[in-house]
Amino acid sequence: MISLKRLFEKVIGVSAFNSVQMTCPTLHLGTERGGYVVCPQDIKQDSIVYSFGIGNDISFDCALIEKFGVRVHAFDPTPKCISWLRSQQIPEEFKFFEFGIAPHDGIAQFNPPRSPRHVSYTTLQRKIKTLSPISAKVYRLKTILDMLGHQSVDILKMDIEGSEYEVIDDLIASGIHPRQILIEFHHRFNNVGVTRTNRTIAALNRSGYRIFYISPKGREYSFISSDTYPLADGRDSAHDPR
Repeated sequence: MISLKRLFEKVIGVSAFNSVQMTCPTLHLGTERGGYVVCPQDIKQDSIVYSFGIGNDISFDCALIEKFGVRVHAFDPTPKCISWLRSQQIPEEFKFFEFGIAPHDGIAQFNPPRSPRHVSYTTLQRKIKTLSPISAKVYRLKTILDMLGHQSVDILKMDIEGSEYEVIDDLIASGIHPRQILIEFHHRFNNVGVTRTNRTIAALNRSGYRIFYISPKGREYSFISSDTYPLADGRDSAHDPR
């Protein structure tokens, strides 16, 4: 059911208005704020999981570890996240790396949150700047796979504050094909917009991905490869969203 709030956000142009494109089993893991929905089929203990953008909530990662016994490779180069994680008791299967993901290898500038109560940095320009940006290491997904000795990714989760669009473009161009991709889209940002999200969804559709879950807020999307989970009835509801 689409909420009245989402309908209003669609009208004023700050909410994408897409729909689920295929049906598969779903499982919500983590808190309401920090959780994501996966398709539990074929998730095994040796599944490769990459989680980009940690902030101060690892409820999804911990729930995935507890449920399936997987090892989660988590990435976040921002100082508030690093400081917070050092104060936490984390599972042995949670492997943390102090760098981020980007469509290039090197250094990126991250703009801090406007409020000291918030933790999320972004490579996008802030509308109002209050603090100086920080510099942090970033790598392409292909480079990270090579660094960690992985051939592929089973679950790729990204909450990277507006950088997801260029990263997805690079992922597709590199021929990397995770089984599931879980994304928080940031079309609500003034310098992003819903058109960017819709174009990225269309690109993922062309690469064989289908939406199997959209959060009530319309920001968190779960995609699965049609190679991994073919449409049982042969129908394809993917489209080129505008």
